[in-house]
Amino acid sequence: MKSTSRALRFTRNNAYALAGVDIHLADKVKGIVTQQARATFRPEVINSGFFGSMFQLKGYAEPVLVSSTDGVGTKLKIASLLGKNDTVGIDIVNHCVNDILCCGAEPLFFLDYIAMGKLRPEQIEAIISGIVQACREAGCSLIGGETAEMPGIYSQRSYDLVGFIVGVVEKKNIIDGSSIVPDDVILGLPSSGLHTNGYSLARRVFGIDANPSCLNKFYPELGKSLGEELLQIHRCYYPQLKPALPLIKGIAHITGGGFIGNIPRILSQGLAVHLHKDSWDIPPIFKLVQENGAIEEAEMYRVFNMGVGMTIVCSPQQVAKIVSILPQAKVIGEIIKREDEERVIIN
Repeated sequence: MKSTSRALRFTRNNAYALAGVDIHLADKVKGIVTQQARATFRPEVINSGFFGSMFQLKGYAEPVLVSSTDGVGTKLKIASLLGKNDTVGIDIVNHCVNDILCCGAEPLFFLDYIAMGKLRPEQIEAIISGIVQACREAGCSLIGGETAEMPGIYSQRSYDLVGFIVGVVEKKNIIDGSSIVPDDVILGLPSSGLHTNGYSLARRVFGIDANPSCLNKFYPELGKSLGEELLQIHRCYYPQLKPALPLIKGIAHITGGGFIGNIPRILSQGLAVHLHKDSWDIPPIFKLVQENGAIEEAEMYRVFNMGVGMTIVCSPQQVAKIVSILPQAKVIGEIIKREDEERVIIN
């Protein structure tokens, strides 16, 4: 008996597209992303684009995988308003690389998540170009990700960007702060600005949401416009720090929560840190934020990195060696015995 069933014919004018989700455009975007991502592949990448990406771990005696995830936060709004989206792609990779670096880990592979109300290929291509650039500089493979079109959740040209990273460290080389003792030295590495934290406060201080044109205002003390300053790339410390890792007892990435929220994470309960705020230069952007927002100094140090993007703890005997490897590093404090609830003392 002859079948009466009819083959389905797929057209572009379907109900899903009318609801705001264009599958055909999504496929086009995936092709763009896949082509760019291949430039980052390490030899260990076996398959990318399957339902799960594969990475063969080899060459380690006792490998410990280190993972982290983070987002760029409301810095994305600045990028969207200025129509410059490549730098936030660099930001998300560098932020994640720095986080696993605090354990002494080498970055292996990275995945991204991009969500927006309506897919804009040129916007996604710019974001991915930044991710690819940062991955190549860190020796990290971009092996997968997700691009989601979510009408009704995101409006206009807004979007969200999240990163996921996996790295590896030999078990014997894990840096966890357990060997830190009183009189150890704190070294600070300079940031390139706000990095990816404190942007909700910065936006309020400058009134950016109500008057986006203020991003084009030139500030002599910055040597650039406000928008250019706020899109300064979150610095990656891995290439600099890698040769010095055997000399280091602890590393703290100064992100959300500033010094107060991050340095205690690598200290045992009986220890605290004494920082000398005059021992490093505070970039002009932080002074502008504080003055324009009438923000108390203590809150500035709790919210922002204040010009120090990464802190290193080492013994006094290793300071000279580390500074020879990292000329930008400055002694900014020391480890002390904890006497009360204060874990970070800044004066």
